[in-house]
Amino acid sequence: MLPVDGGHGLHVDEWGRPDGVPALLLHGGPGSGCSPFLRRFFDPERYRVICPDQRGAGRSTPAGSIAHNTTPHLLADLRTLRAVLGISQWLVVGGSWGATLALAHGLDQPQAVSGLLLRSTFLARPNDIDGFFKGAPAALAEQWRGLAGLGGHQLRALTRLWTDWEHRMNGGEAPPRLLNARELDVQIARLRVQSHYLSHGCWLQQPPLLERCAALPRVPTLLLHGSDDRVCQPLGAQALHAEIPGSALDWVESAGHDPSHPAMVQKMVHALDAFAAHKAFRAIESDHACRARGSEGEYRSGRCEGATVGRKSVPDANTEARGQQGTP
Repeated sequence: MLPVDGGHGLHVDEWGRPDGVPALLLHGGPGSGCSPFLRRFFDPERYRVICPDQRGAGRSTPAGSIAHNTTPHLLADLRTLRAVLGISQWLVVGGSWGATLALAHGLDQPQAVSGLLLRSTFLARPNDIDGFFKGAPAALAEQWRGLAGLGGHQLRALTRLWTDWEHRMNGGEAPPRLLNARELDVQIARLRVQSHYLSHGCWLQQPPLLERCAALPRVPTLLLHGSDDRVCQPLGAQALHAEIPGSALDWVESAGHDPSHPAMVQKMVHALDAFAAHKAFRAIESDHACRARGSEGEYRSGRCEGATVGRKSVPDANTEARGQQGTP
């Protein structure tokens, strides 16, 4: 546990080779926490992966806390973490809100970034936030900003509405069963943080994050975005690509926001393998054999077009594939 200011303690996962390519993995949410699922993107024989649970998220303490919890706090935590670990530069990898934080970190500490791999980027613009709730049940659309101030039945009911809406926006129907008490507590803590951030524009409005991105360091930068993403609209990825000189944008056809979509897994694996080998992102092949990694880093061979390549079930309350990264 890494102690930081405001009474927070950050849980930090680290895996791979101690002498591998340093990679900072930033989870989504805000508030989701590191997911074992995300390990499968990385070759543990090539990478040293560091994944901190951000303030109030995952196994960091206190869970769900929104005190002393803003984007500037998270950026300060990344500076502290890098100094404690003695890492001069790292590849920064993030999806959804994790990609947002990766951009902010690149602007805050450009000298620390050796590359940016951004999946399903969320830009935290007012229309991005409002767009997610467009068409949501009236109670959710009207009350999501005040979730942190609710309690009892109201809090539980709004949490269920939010998680169901996430699932629908990710391309699924409503979850087939109700969350149990433990799962519901996890989601309440997550959504307290998420509501807190979204209701404050993620502290990225003055000036807007997108307008600042031309100042990012000139490092290899690859944007991967699902062509059918309903959570983080593809137009945002196009706008970001236009702002970052030398960046590449690769569409993942038929993929939505779900990081476990086989085509997204394939492209993440290929991109990370290329960076480990060449310190650059190469063209991602679409029809060659690929390796899909299980949550503990083992390999499974298969064809990239296989419907189950790269997928492995993970418990509902601890994944980004269901509910933890449905919103930004």
